[in-house]
Amino acid sequence: MTTIPEFYTNKNIFLTGATGFIGKVIIEKLLRCCPNVKAIYCLIRPKKGQTAEERLKKILDQKLFENVEKNMPDFQEKVRAIHGDIMEEGLALFDSDKEMLLNTIDIVFHSAASVRFEEPLRLAMEMNCLGVRRMVQVFKQCKRLEAFIHVSTAYSNCNKEYIEETIYPPPIEPQKIIDILEWMSDEMLDLVTPKLLGNLPNTYTYTKNLAEHLLITEAEGMPVAIVRPSIVSAAWREPIPGWVDNFNGPSSLYIATGKGFLRSMVGDSTAVADLVPLDLPVNTIISVGWYTATEKPREPLVYHVTTGSQNPFTWGEIENMVGNYFKRYPLDACYRRPKVRVFTPNSFLHDCWVLVSHLIPAYMVDMGYMIMGKKPRIVNLYTKLHKTMGSLKYFTSHEWKWTYNNMAMLSSKMSPEDQKVFYLDCHAIHWPTYMENSCLGTKTFILKEDLNGLPAARAHLRKLRNIRYMFNTMLLVILWRLLIARSNLARNSWYFIMSLVFKFVRFFKITSTISQK
Repeated sequence: MTTIPEFYTNKNIFLTGATGFIGKVIIEKLLRCCPNVKAIYCLIRPKKGQTAEERLKKILDQKLFENVEKNMPDFQEKVRAIHGDIMEEGLALFDSDKEMLLNTIDIVFHSAASVRFEEPLRLAMEMNCLGVRRMVQVFKQCKRLEAFIHVSTAYSNCNKEYIEETIYPPPIEPQKIIDILEWMSDEMLDLVTPKLLGNLPNTYTYTKNLAEHLLITEAEGMPVAIVRPSIVSAAWREPIPGWVDNFNGPSSLYIATGKGFLRSMVGDSTAVADLVPLDLPVNTIISVGWYTATEKPREPLVYHVTTGSQNPFTWGEIENMVGNYFKRYPLDACYRRPKVRVFTPNSFLHDCWVLVSHLIPAYMVDMGYMIMGKKPRIVNLYTKLHKTMGSLKYFTSHEWKWTYNNMAMLSSKMSPEDQKVFYLDCHAIHWPTYMENSCLGTKTFILKEDLNGLPAARAHLRKLRNIRYMFNTMLLVILWRLLIARSNLARNSWYFIMSLVFKFVRFFKITSTISQK
Protein backbone atom coordinates (compact mmCIF):
# COMPACT_ATOMS: atom_id res chain seq x y z
CA MET A 1 0.00 0.00 0.00
CA THR A 2 1.11 3.54 -0.67
CA THR A 3 1.88 5.81 2.27
CA ILE A 4 -0.67 8.43 3.21
CA PRO A 5 1.31 11.42 1.83
CA GLU A 6 1.93 9.50 -1.40
CA PHE A 7 -1.78 8.72 -1.72
CA TYR A 8 -2.82 12.35 -1.36
CA THR A 9 -0.33 13.50 -4.01
CA ASN A 10 -2.25 15.34 -6.76
CA LYS A 11 -5.58 14.59 -5.06
CA ASN A 12 -8.44 17.10 -5.04
CA ILE A 13 -10.25 17.32 -1.70
CA PHE A 14 -13.73 18.67 -1.01
CA LEU A 15 -14.30 19.78 2.59
CA THR A 16 -17.39 20.97 4.44
CA GLY A 17 -17.10 22.57 7.86
CA ALA A 18 -13.88 24.34 6.90
CA THR A 19 -14.69 27.22 9.26
CA GLY A 20 -15.24 24.83 12.17
CA PHE A 21 -12.93 23.50 14.87
CA ILE A 22 -12.08 20.21 13.13
CA GLY A 23 -12.26 21.55 9.56
CA LYS A 24 -9.54 24.15 10.03
CA VAL A 25 -7.09 21.57 11.37
CA ILE A 26 -7.90 19.10 8.56
CA ILE A 27 -6.74 21.80 6.12
CA GLU A 28 -3.63 22.52 8.17
CA LYS A 29 -2.66 18.85 8.57
CA LEU A 30 -3.14 18.03 4.89
CA LEU A 31 -1.03 20.99 3.77
CA ARG A 32 1.72 20.33 6.31
CA CYS A 33 1.97 16.54 6.07
CA CYS A 34 0.69 15.94 2.53
CA PRO A 35 2.26 18.96 0.80
CA ASN A 36 1.72 17.55 -2.69
CA VAL A 37 -2.05 17.57 -2.40
CA LYS A 38 -3.35 19.30 -5.51
CA ALA A 39 -6.20 21.40 -4.09
CA ILE A 40 -8.59 21.64 -1.15
CA TYR A 41 -12.02 23.01 -2.06
CA CYS A 42 -13.92 24.38 0.94
CA LEU A 43 -17.70 24.83 0.89
CA ILE A 44 -18.31 28.17 2.63
CA ARG A 45 -21.40 30.35 2.69
CA PRO A 46 -21.20 34.15 2.79
CA LYS A 47 -21.84 35.50 6.28
CA LYS A 48 -22.09 38.90 7.96
CA GLY A 49 -21.24 40.81 4.81
CA GLN A 50 -18.19 38.64 4.07
CA THR A 51 -17.83 36.62 0.89
CA ALA A 52 -16.80 32.96 0.97
CA GLU A 53 -13.31 33.97 -0.22
CA GLU A 54 -12.96 36.60 2.52
CA ARG A 55 -14.00 34.14 5.23
CA LEU A 56 -11.47 31.58 3.97
CA LYS A 57 -8.70 34.20 3.79
CA LYS A 58 -9.39 35.15 7.40
CA ILE A 59 -8.97 31.52 8.46
CA LEU A 60 -5.75 30.97 6.51
CA ASP A 61 -4.20 34.12 7.99
CA GLN A 62 -4.47 32.72 11.52
CA LYS A 63 -1.49 31.68 13.65
CA LEU A 64 -2.68 28.11 13.14
CA PHE A 65 -1.01 28.04 9.70
CA GLU A 66 2.38 29.52 10.68
CA ASN A 67 4.24 26.21 10.36
CA VAL A 68 2.65 25.53 6.98
CA GLU A 69 3.65 28.94 5.69
CA LYS A 70 7.29 28.43 6.68
CA ASN A 71 7.63 25.43 4.38
CA MET A 72 5.08 26.48 1.75
CA PRO A 73 4.83 30.28 1.42
CA ASP A 74 2.22 30.01 -1.34
CA PHE A 75 0.03 27.44 0.48
CA GLN A 76 -3.08 29.61 0.23
CA GLU A 77 -3.19 29.04 -3.51
CA LYS A 78 -4.02 25.37 -2.86
CA VAL A 79 -7.04 26.19 -0.69
CA ARG A 80 -10.03 27.49 -2.61
CA ALA A 81 -13.42 28.70 -1.43
CA ILE A 82 -16.56 27.32 -3.07
CA HIS A 83 -19.66 29.43 -2.60
CA GLY A 84 -22.42 27.21 -1.20
CA ASP A 85 -24.62 26.23 1.72
CA ILE A 86 -25.21 22.79 3.20
CA MET A 87 -28.79 23.81 4.03
CA GLU A 88 -29.77 24.60 0.44
CA GLU A 89 -30.80 22.19 -2.30
CA GLY A 90 -27.88 21.20 -4.50
CA LEU A 91 -25.65 22.83 -1.83
CA ALA A 92 -26.48 26.15 -3.56
CA LEU A 93 -23.54 25.53 -5.91
CA PHE A 94 -23.08 27.60 -9.04
CA ASP A 95 -23.45 25.45 -12.16
CA SER A 96 -19.84 26.08 -13.16
CA ASP A 97 -18.55 25.09 -9.70
CA LYS A 98 -20.69 21.96 -9.61
CA GLU A 99 -19.46 20.77 -13.00
CA MET A 100 -15.85 21.41 -12.00
CA LEU A 101 -16.23 19.53 -8.69
CA LEU A 102 -17.91 16.50 -10.25
CA ASN A 103 -15.04 16.19 -12.71
CA THR A 104 -12.14 16.72 -10.31
CA ILE A 105 -12.92 15.72 -6.69
CA ASP A 106 -11.25 12.54 -5.39
CA ILE A 107 -11.98 12.67 -1.65
CA VAL A 108 -14.87 14.22 0.30
CA PHE A 109 -14.63 15.09 4.01
CA HIS A 110 -18.04 16.04 5.37
CA SER A 111 -17.53 17.61 8.81
CA ALA A 112 -20.14 20.40 8.69
CA ALA A 113 -22.76 20.12 11.44
CA SER A 114 -24.67 22.08 14.02
CA VAL A 115 -23.02 21.14 17.32
CA ARG A 116 -25.47 23.00 19.56
CA PHE A 117 -27.12 20.43 21.81
CA GLU A 118 -30.40 22.30 22.19
CA GLU A 119 -30.85 23.39 18.57
CA PRO A 120 -34.53 23.39 17.48
CA LEU A 121 -35.29 20.10 15.79
CA ARG A 122 -36.10 21.68 12.42
CA LEU A 123 -32.74 23.45 12.19
CA ALA A 124 -30.82 20.42 13.50
CA MET A 125 -32.49 18.19 10.90
CA GLU A 126 -31.76 20.65 8.09
CA MET A 127 -28.08 20.84 8.99
CA ASN A 128 -27.19 17.40 10.32
CA CYS A 129 -29.53 15.10 8.42
CA LEU A 130 -30.77 16.77 5.25
CA GLY A 131 -27.26 18.16 4.78
CA VAL A 132 -26.01 14.58 4.44
CA ARG A 133 -28.69 13.82 1.84
CA ARG A 134 -27.73 16.87 -0.22
CA MET A 135 -24.06 15.91 -0.10
CA VAL A 136 -24.86 12.37 -1.28
CA GLN A 137 -27.12 13.63 -4.06
CA VAL A 138 -24.36 15.86 -5.42
CA PHE A 139 -21.36 13.56 -5.09
CA LYS A 140 -23.10 10.40 -6.20
CA GLN A 141 -22.58 11.90 -9.65
CA CYS A 142 -18.86 12.45 -9.07
CA LYS A 143 -16.75 10.67 -11.68
CA ARG A 144 -13.53 10.28 -9.67
CA LEU A 145 -14.80 9.84 -6.09
CA GLU A 146 -12.60 7.44 -4.11
CA ALA A 147 -13.79 8.10 -0.55
CA PHE A 148 -16.65 9.92 1.19
CA ILE A 149 -15.85 10.37 4.90
CA HIS A 150 -18.68 11.49 7.17
CA VAL A 151 -17.86 12.92 10.62
CA SER A 152 -20.50 11.82 13.13
CA THR A 153 -20.28 11.60 16.94
CA ALA A 154 -19.56 8.78 19.37
CA TYR A 155 -22.75 9.85 21.17
CA SER A 156 -25.08 9.18 18.24
CA ASN A 157 -26.10 6.02 20.15
CA CYS A 158 -25.59 7.30 23.69
CA ASN A 159 -28.81 5.61 24.80
CA LYS A 160 -26.66 2.45 24.90
CA GLU A 161 -23.89 1.88 27.45
CA TYR A 162 -21.84 -0.40 25.19
CA ILE A 163 -21.45 0.90 21.64
CA GLU A 164 -20.01 -1.13 18.78
CA GLU A 165 -18.64 -0.05 15.39
CA THR A 166 -21.89 -0.57 13.57
CA ILE A 167 -24.91 1.38 12.35
CA TYR A 168 -27.76 0.75 14.77
CA PRO A 169 -31.40 0.90 13.66
CA PRO A 170 -32.66 4.49 14.08
CA PRO A 171 -35.40 5.32 16.62
CA ILE A 172 -37.57 6.27 13.64
CA GLU A 173 -37.09 6.27 9.87
CA PRO A 174 -35.43 9.60 8.92
CA GLN A 175 -37.86 10.14 6.07
CA LYS A 176 -40.79 10.18 8.50
CA ILE A 177 -39.23 13.08 10.41
CA ILE A 178 -38.42 14.82 7.13
CA ASP A 179 -42.07 14.48 6.10
CA ILE A 180 -43.18 15.96 9.42
CA LEU A 181 -41.04 19.04 8.80
CA GLU A 182 -43.02 19.75 5.63
CA TRP A 183 -46.35 20.43 7.33
CA MET A 184 -45.80 20.84 11.08
CA SER A 185 -45.38 24.36 12.48
CA ASP A 186 -42.43 25.27 14.71
CA GLU A 187 -44.71 25.49 17.75
CA MET A 188 -46.11 22.01 17.17
CA LEU A 189 -42.67 20.61 16.46
CA ASP A 190 -41.33 22.01 19.74
CA LEU A 191 -44.16 20.29 21.60
CA VAL A 192 -43.54 16.85 20.10
CA THR A 193 -39.71 17.04 20.15
CA PRO A 194 -39.28 15.48 23.66
CA LYS A 195 -41.47 12.55 22.60
CA LEU A 196 -39.49 12.08 19.38
CA LEU A 197 -36.13 12.18 21.17
CA GLY A 198 -37.15 9.30 23.42
CA ASN A 199 -34.11 8.26 25.49
CA LEU A 200 -31.64 10.36 23.49
CA PRO A 201 -30.71 13.53 25.41
CA ASN A 202 -30.89 16.25 22.75
CA THR A 203 -31.52 17.10 19.10
CA TYR A 204 -27.79 16.92 18.27
CA THR A 205 -27.39 13.22 19.15
CA TYR A 206 -30.82 12.46 17.70
CA THR A 207 -30.17 13.99 14.28
CA LYS A 208 -26.65 12.55 14.13
CA ASN A 209 -28.18 9.13 14.72
CA LEU A 210 -30.66 9.62 11.88
CA ALA A 211 -27.94 11.00 9.61
CA GLU A 212 -25.86 7.82 9.84
CA HIS A 213 -28.79 5.67 8.80
CA LEU A 214 -29.72 8.08 6.00
CA LEU A 215 -26.13 8.08 4.71
CA ILE A 216 -25.85 4.29 4.59
CA THR A 217 -29.24 3.96 2.91
CA GLU A 218 -28.87 6.64 0.25
CA ALA A 219 -25.13 6.35 -0.44
CA GLU A 220 -25.36 2.70 -1.43
CA GLY A 221 -22.53 1.89 -3.83
CA MET A 222 -20.46 4.91 -2.76
CA PRO A 223 -17.10 4.47 -0.93
CA VAL A 224 -18.41 5.68 2.44
CA ALA A 225 -16.92 5.59 5.96
CA ILE A 226 -18.02 7.12 9.27
CA VAL A 227 -15.75 8.61 11.94
CA ARG A 228 -17.23 9.00 15.44
CA PRO A 229 -15.22 11.23 17.81
CA SER A 230 -16.34 11.80 21.40
CA ILE A 231 -15.90 15.20 23.16
CA VAL A 232 -13.36 16.96 20.94
CA SER A 233 -11.15 19.25 23.01
CA ALA A 234 -7.91 21.23 22.63
CA ALA A 235 -5.00 19.93 20.56
CA TRP A 236 -2.56 17.49 22.16
CA ARG A 237 0.57 17.78 19.99
CA GLU A 238 -0.45 19.45 16.73
CA PRO A 239 -0.78 21.97 15.26
CA ILE A 240 -0.01 23.78 18.54
CA PRO A 241 -0.28 22.11 21.98
CA GLY A 242 -3.40 23.43 23.68
CA TRP A 243 -4.79 25.11 20.56
CA VAL A 244 -8.55 25.71 20.75
CA ASP A 245 -10.69 28.41 19.17
CA ASN A 246 -14.27 28.01 20.39
CA PHE A 247 -16.43 27.85 23.51
CA ASN A 248 -18.02 24.52 22.61
CA GLY A 249 -17.52 21.42 24.74
CA PRO A 250 -15.38 21.69 27.87
CA SER A 251 -13.82 25.06 26.99
CA SER A 252 -16.81 27.01 28.32
CA LEU A 253 -16.60 25.09 31.63
CA TYR A 254 -12.87 25.76 31.90
CA ILE A 255 -13.42 29.49 31.46
CA ALA A 256 -16.37 29.57 33.87
CA THR A 257 -14.25 27.75 36.46
CA GLY A 258 -11.15 29.87 35.85
CA LYS A 259 -13.11 33.12 36.11
CA GLY A 260 -14.69 31.94 39.37
CA PHE A 261 -18.27 31.85 38.11
CA LEU A 262 -18.83 28.10 38.26
CA ARG A 263 -19.20 26.87 41.84
CA SER A 264 -21.47 23.86 41.37
CA MET A 265 -22.54 21.58 38.53
CA VAL A 266 -24.48 18.32 38.47
CA GLY A 267 -22.15 15.47 37.60
CA ASP A 268 -20.45 12.30 38.78
CA SER A 269 -16.83 13.05 39.61
CA THR A 270 -15.99 9.32 39.34
CA ALA A 271 -17.42 9.00 35.80
CA VAL A 272 -14.99 8.83 32.89
CA ALA A 273 -14.86 12.03 30.84
CA ASP A 274 -14.28 10.93 27.28
CA LEU A 275 -12.24 13.88 26.06
CA VAL A 276 -10.42 13.34 22.78
CA PRO A 277 -7.69 15.80 21.73
CA LEU A 278 -8.40 17.51 18.41
CA ASP A 279 -5.46 16.02 16.53
CA LEU A 280 -6.67 12.43 17.01
CA PRO A 281 -9.95 12.76 15.05
CA VAL A 282 -8.19 14.86 12.40
CA ASN A 283 -5.52 12.16 11.91
CA THR A 284 -8.24 9.51 11.84
CA ILE A 285 -10.31 11.33 9.20
CA ILE A 286 -7.34 11.72 6.87
CA SER A 287 -6.19 8.13 7.45
CA VAL A 288 -9.69 6.74 6.88
CA GLY A 289 -9.83 8.61 3.58
CA TRP A 290 -6.62 6.89 2.53
CA TYR A 291 -7.72 3.43 3.68
CA THR A 292 -11.21 3.64 2.16
CA ALA A 293 -9.81 4.65 -1.22
CA THR A 294 -6.96 2.13 -1.35
CA GLU A 295 -8.53 -0.95 0.28
CA LYS A 296 -12.12 -0.40 -0.91
CA PRO A 297 -13.94 -2.18 1.97
CA ARG A 298 -17.04 -4.12 0.94
CA GLU A 299 -19.26 -2.20 3.34
CA PRO A 300 -19.06 1.17 5.14
CA LEU A 301 -16.85 1.01 8.23
CA VAL A 302 -17.33 2.93 11.47
CA TYR A 303 -14.34 4.24 13.47
CA HIS A 304 -14.58 5.27 17.14
CA VAL A 305 -12.20 8.03 18.20
CA THR A 306 -12.54 7.98 21.99
CA THR A 307 -10.22 7.68 24.98
CA GLY A 308 -12.36 6.47 27.90
CA SER A 309 -11.90 2.74 27.41
CA GLN A 310 -8.17 3.00 26.65
CA ASN A 311 -6.82 5.89 28.71
CA PRO A 312 -9.56 6.76 31.26
CA PHE A 313 -9.69 10.21 32.81
CA THR A 314 -12.51 11.19 35.20
CA TRP A 315 -14.48 14.39 35.61
CA GLY A 316 -13.17 14.59 39.17
CA GLU A 317 -9.59 14.65 37.91
CA ILE A 318 -10.52 17.34 35.40
CA GLU A 319 -12.16 19.64 37.97
CA ASN A 320 -9.19 19.24 40.33
CA MET A 321 -6.61 20.01 37.63
CA VAL A 322 -8.53 22.91 36.07
CA GLY A 323 -9.10 24.59 39.44
CA ASN A 324 -5.45 24.24 40.47
CA TYR A 325 -4.01 25.26 37.09
CA PHE A 326 -6.10 28.42 36.97
CA LYS A 327 -4.78 29.32 40.41
CA ARG A 328 -1.25 29.01 39.02
CA TYR A 329 -2.09 30.65 35.69
CA PRO A 330 -5.09 32.84 36.58
CA LEU A 331 -7.31 34.44 33.96
CA ASP A 332 -7.46 38.22 33.81
CA ALA A 333 -10.10 40.10 35.81
CA CYS A 334 -11.49 37.07 37.63
CA TYR A 335 -14.93 37.37 39.22
CA ARG A 336 -13.94 35.08 42.12
CA ARG A 337 -11.15 32.67 42.92
CA PRO A 338 -11.46 29.33 41.07
CA LYS A 339 -13.11 26.56 43.04
CA VAL A 340 -11.41 23.17 42.83
CA ARG A 341 -14.47 21.01 43.54
CA VAL A 342 -17.51 21.90 41.44
CA PHE A 343 -19.29 18.61 40.63
CA THR A 344 -22.29 17.82 42.85
CA PRO A 345 -23.98 14.42 42.40
CA ASN A 346 -27.16 15.41 44.25
CA SER A 347 -29.57 17.67 42.31
CA PHE A 348 -31.17 19.17 45.44
CA LEU A 349 -27.79 20.02 46.95
CA HIS A 350 -26.74 21.49 43.60
CA ASP A 351 -29.83 23.73 43.54
CA CYS A 352 -28.96 24.98 47.03
CA TRP A 353 -25.41 25.78 45.94
CA VAL A 354 -26.70 27.56 42.83
CA LEU A 355 -28.90 29.78 44.99
CA VAL A 356 -26.19 30.56 47.55
CA SER A 357 -23.07 30.66 45.34
CA HIS A 358 -24.45 31.73 41.96
CA LEU A 359 -27.69 33.69 42.12
CA ILE A 360 -27.48 35.66 45.38
CA PRO A 361 -23.94 36.99 44.67
CA ALA A 362 -24.95 37.69 41.03
CA TYR A 363 -27.93 39.85 42.07
CA MET A 364 -25.80 41.64 44.68
CA VAL A 365 -23.11 42.49 42.13
CA ASP A 366 -25.67 43.60 39.53
CA MET A 367 -27.27 45.83 42.16
CA GLY A 368 -23.85 47.37 42.72
CA TYR A 369 -23.48 47.93 38.97
CA MET A 370 -26.86 49.68 38.86
CA ILE A 371 -25.94 51.94 41.79
CA MET A 372 -22.75 52.93 39.93
CA GLY A 373 -24.77 53.63 36.78
CA LYS A 374 -23.42 50.61 34.90
CA LYS A 375 -25.35 47.99 32.98
CA PRO A 376 -26.02 44.82 35.05
CA ARG A 377 -24.63 41.71 33.39
CA ILE A 378 -23.80 38.99 35.92
CA VAL A 379 -27.32 37.55 36.18
CA ASN A 380 -27.55 37.28 32.39
CA LEU A 381 -24.16 35.59 32.32
CA TYR A 382 -25.32 33.03 34.87
CA THR A 383 -28.48 32.39 32.84
CA LYS A 384 -26.29 31.38 29.87
CA LEU A 385 -23.97 29.34 32.10
CA HIS A 386 -26.87 27.41 33.66
CA LYS A 387 -28.19 26.63 30.18
CA THR A 388 -24.80 25.22 29.19
CA MET A 389 -24.61 23.22 32.42
CA GLY A 390 -28.04 21.76 31.74
CA SER A 391 -26.96 20.67 28.25
CA LEU A 392 -23.83 18.95 29.56
CA LYS A 393 -25.42 17.32 32.64
CA TYR A 394 -26.24 14.10 30.77
CA PHE A 395 -22.63 13.67 29.65
CA THR A 396 -21.07 14.49 33.04
CA SER A 397 -23.33 11.98 34.79
CA HIS A 398 -22.88 8.93 32.52
CA GLU A 399 -20.07 6.93 30.96
CA TRP A 400 -19.85 4.57 28.00
CA LYS A 401 -17.76 1.77 26.53
CA TRP A 402 -16.82 1.68 22.85
CA THR A 403 -15.21 -0.97 20.64
CA TYR A 404 -12.06 -0.19 18.62
CA ASN A 405 -11.58 -3.09 16.22
CA ASN A 406 -11.64 -0.93 13.10
CA MET A 407 -9.28 1.62 14.62
CA ALA A 408 -6.83 -1.15 15.50
CA MET A 409 -7.11 -2.54 11.99
CA LEU A 410 -6.55 0.91 10.46
CA SER A 411 -3.42 1.47 12.54
CA SER A 412 -2.03 -1.96 11.59
CA LYS A 413 -2.36 -1.14 7.90
CA MET A 414 -0.33 2.06 8.23
CA SER A 415 3.42 2.15 7.68
CA PRO A 416 5.64 2.89 10.71
CA GLU A 417 6.28 6.39 9.36
CA ASP A 418 2.56 7.04 8.86
CA GLN A 419 1.87 5.83 12.40
CA LYS A 420 4.21 8.53 13.68
CA VAL A 421 2.88 11.34 11.50
CA PHE A 422 -0.82 10.42 11.65
CA TYR A 423 -0.77 9.03 15.19
CA LEU A 424 -3.99 7.43 16.43
CA ASP A 425 -2.95 5.94 19.79
CA CYS A 426 -4.31 7.78 22.83
CA HIS A 427 -2.42 5.67 25.39
CA ALA A 428 0.50 8.09 25.34
CA ILE A 429 -1.57 11.08 26.48
CA HIS A 430 -0.32 12.36 29.84
CA TRP A 431 -3.47 13.99 31.14
CA PRO A 432 -1.93 16.44 33.66
CA THR A 433 0.34 17.91 30.97
CA TYR A 434 -2.49 17.92 28.45
CA MET A 435 -4.85 19.71 30.85
CA GLU A 436 -2.21 22.31 31.68
CA ASN A 437 -1.77 23.05 27.96
CA SER A 438 -5.57 23.13 27.53
CA CYS A 439 -5.97 25.72 30.30
CA LEU A 440 -3.19 27.85 28.85
CA GLY A 441 -4.69 27.43 25.37
CA THR A 442 -8.06 28.60 26.65
CA LYS A 443 -6.38 31.68 28.09
CA THR A 444 -4.24 32.55 25.06
CA PHE A 445 -6.25 31.38 22.04
CA ILE A 446 -9.88 31.94 23.09
CA LEU A 447 -9.66 34.83 25.56
CA LYS A 448 -6.61 36.36 23.82
CA GLU A 449 -4.91 37.08 27.15
CA ASP A 450 -1.19 37.80 27.26
CA LEU A 451 0.89 35.56 29.52
CA ASN A 452 2.95 38.64 30.43
CA GLY A 453 -0.07 39.76 32.45
CA LEU A 454 0.17 36.80 34.84
CA PRO A 455 1.74 38.82 37.74
CA ALA A 456 -1.17 41.28 37.69
CA ALA A 457 -3.68 38.40 37.42
CA ARG A 458 -2.07 36.67 40.42
CA ALA A 459 -2.19 39.91 42.43
CA HIS A 460 -5.89 40.23 41.60
CA LEU A 461 -6.44 36.65 42.76
CA ARG A 462 -4.73 37.41 46.08
CA LYS A 463 -6.97 40.45 46.46
CA LEU A 464 -10.06 38.29 45.89
CA ARG A 465 -8.77 35.80 48.47
CA ASN A 466 -8.37 38.56 51.09
CA ILE A 467 -11.84 39.90 50.31
CA ARG A 468 -13.30 36.43 50.76
CA TYR A 469 -11.54 35.98 54.14
CA MET A 470 -12.81 39.37 55.33
CA PHE A 471 -16.36 38.63 54.15
CA ASN A 472 -16.40 35.19 55.81
CA THR A 473 -15.07 36.65 59.06
CA MET A 474 -17.65 39.43 59.10
CA LEU A 475 -20.42 36.93 58.33
CA LEU A 476 -19.26 34.69 61.17
CA VAL A 477 -19.22 37.61 63.61
CA ILE A 478 -22.69 38.75 62.57
CA LEU A 479 -24.13 35.25 62.86
CA TRP A 480 -22.53 34.79 66.24
CA ARG A 481 -23.85 38.07 67.59
CA LEU A 482 -27.36 37.65 66.21
CA LEU A 483 -28.01 33.96 66.59
CA ILE A 484 -25.73 32.64 69.32
CA ALA A 485 -24.60 35.37 71.69
CA ARG A 486 -27.90 35.69 73.57
CA SER A 487 -26.77 33.76 76.68
CA ASN A 488 -24.19 34.69 79.29
CA LEU A 489 -22.13 31.62 78.44
CA ALA A 490 -21.96 32.56 74.76
CA ARG A 491 -21.18 36.20 75.62
CA ASN A 492 -18.36 35.23 78.01
CA SER A 493 -16.99 32.78 75.41
CA TRP A 494 -17.02 35.55 72.82
CA TYR A 495 -15.09 37.97 75.09
CA PHE A 496 -12.60 35.24 75.98
CA ILE A 497 -11.91 34.43 72.29
CA MET A 498 -11.54 38.10 71.34
CA SER A 499 -9.13 38.70 74.25
CA LEU A 500 -6.98 35.81 73.06
CA VAL A 501 -6.98 37.28 69.55
CA PHE A 502 -5.88 40.71 70.84
CA LYS A 503 -3.12 39.14 72.97
CA PHE A 504 -1.96 37.10 69.99
CA VAL A 505 -1.78 40.18 67.75
CA ARG A 506 -0.04 42.24 70.47
CA PHE A 507 2.54 39.51 71.08
CA PHE A 508 3.52 39.33 67.42
CA LYS A 509 3.61 43.14 67.17
CA ILE A 510 6.02 43.35 70.15
CA THR A 511 8.12 40.46 68.75
CA SER A 512 8.33 42.18 65.37
CA THR A 513 9.43 45.48 66.98
CA ILE A 514 12.17 43.79 68.99
CA SER A 515 13.49 41.91 65.95
CA GLN A 516 13.67 45.15 63.96
CA LYS A 517 15.74 46.81 66.72
